[in-house]
Parts: sequence; structure tokens; C-alpha cells
Amino acid sequence: MAQYIERYQRRRLISSYFSVVLSIALVLFLLGVLGLLVLNTKKLADHFKEQITISVFLKDNAKPVEIEQLQKSLAMAEYTKSADFVSKEEAAEQYSEDIGENFIEFLGYNPLKNALDVNLKADFVSPEQIANIAEGISAKAYVDEVSYDKPLISLLTNNARKISLWILVATGVFTFIAVLLINSSIRLSIYSKRFIIKTMQMVGATKKFIRKPFIWTNIKLGMLGATISLIALGVVLYHVNTNFPELNIFQDIIVLIVLFAGIFGLGVLISWFSTHIATQRFLNLRTDDLYY
Repeated sequence: MAQYIERYQRRRLISSYFSVVLSIALVLFLLGVLGLLVLNTKKLADHFKEQITISVFLKDNAKPVEIEQLQKSLAMAEYTKSADFVSKEEAAEQYSEDIGENFIEFLGYNPLKNALDVNLKADFVSPEQIANIAEGISAKAYVDEVSYDKPLISLLTNNARKISLWILVATGVFTFIAVLLINSSIRLSIYSKRFIIKTMQMVGATKKFIRKPFIWTNIKLGMLGATISLIALGVVLYHVNTNFPELNIFQDIIVLIVLFAGIFGLGVLISWFSTHIATQRFLNLRTDDLYY
């Protein structure tokens, strides 16, 4: 009978520890993902900004040497990420593939123009800056038109600011929720030992002596949960970097190390704080209150 009770108590203890570790790991993993979003919001916004293309359409009488000079000058400009020449023949071939038929045979001629597709650096993608750049390019005598998606640029610029703000707000909210969840899990695990705490107190043990093993145990659980969350976060980072190499997630390795250290430290800190508060509460309870 005694062995059965001992096995039952051991199973309950393991189950309690498992729930604490799991809750800590899940909450810290979520905080890690939000932290990555905060750190990479600008990088993500820059990635999408640099996908926007300015199309510089050239007049039919533009000389090859003029086109080459324009392409080189644009490629060397401080605001340019890339400048590629697209001939009217290449454009017609691509357009025919898009619509599924040869429109040149129907029209009898190619109405498209030679063009330069210019991708800007992210810092120069704003409605005002692009308007100034387009105005400067349009001043060339052999440039027929400069075209770009004005509504998309305005929408992208405004949404990038809003997303950054809301991610910061969400991170603050989830950090608060994380503290509450981890605190609840640790408090429940200590609740099952409230009679042991009160018995030790009644035989003369000091509060510090009673509190110490609980704090040390839950700090170790917090370290284990943080380690599990960091491993999961590392796997997510690896897959994101594999599928989206253009984001260069591992480029700022120092930032990632600080983030991982912060998550690990947060797991230890919350575990220590929650255990201290929970044990203090049961130490201050009267014996009769332990049954409620």
C-alpha cells in the first residue's frame, strides 16, 4: 500500500513538473517569435519595398549609347538596388505568355517600348522620394515615361509603420500574459505542497529555508522550459532562413544571441519571482485557510 501511494505521489509530481515546463516553453516560444518579429519588422518591410519596380519607358528613337549610359548612371545611383534593361521584344514575349496568346500577330506590330526596370533601395521607397527620382529621370530627352504604382507605395509605407506599432503593443500584452500563465502554473504546483510548507513552518523552519528548495526547483524547471523554447525557436529560424534566404536572418548574429539570452533570462526570472510570491502566500496563510 505504501509503495502504491509513493508511486502515485511520484506520478503527480512528474505531471506537475511537466505542466510547468510545458507552459514555460510554450509561452517563451511565443515571446521569442514576437521578439523576432519586432527585430525583423524593418527587414521584412525593406524586403517588400525593394520588390517595387520603377519602369522607365524609352522613346523609339533613343540611341543604344544613350540607353547604356542611362542604365549605368541609374545602376551607380545611391538610391538604386538594380537596373535592368528589358527590350520591347522581351517584353512582348513575356506579355504573350501572361495572356496566353501572341498579340503581335493580331495587331501586326509590337506596340511596347524598350524599358529599364529599376528597383530602389528600401530607404528611398517613399511617395516623396520616388516622385523626385521619377521627375529627374523623366527630364531625359529620350525617356518617354516613368511608371510606378503610386497607391501601392503609399499603402506599403503607411502599413509598415502601423505594423511596427501593433507588433510592439502585441509583444507587451503577450509578455504580461506570459507572466500570468507561468505564475499560475507554478502556483498550482506549489499549491499541492501547501500542507508540507505549513508543517515545516510549524516545526520551526524559517521562511527562507522553506522557500529555498521550491525556488531552486522551479528555476531549474524554468531553465529547462527556456531551453526547449530556444531549440524550437532555432528550428523555426532555420526553416525561415532556408525558405526565405533574402531576409538574411542570421546576418545580425549578435542580435539573435541577445534575444536568446533574454528569453532564457526571462524564463529564470519569472520562475524565481512566481515561486517567491506563491510560497510567501502559503507561508502567510493560517492553517484553517489551507483547506479552501
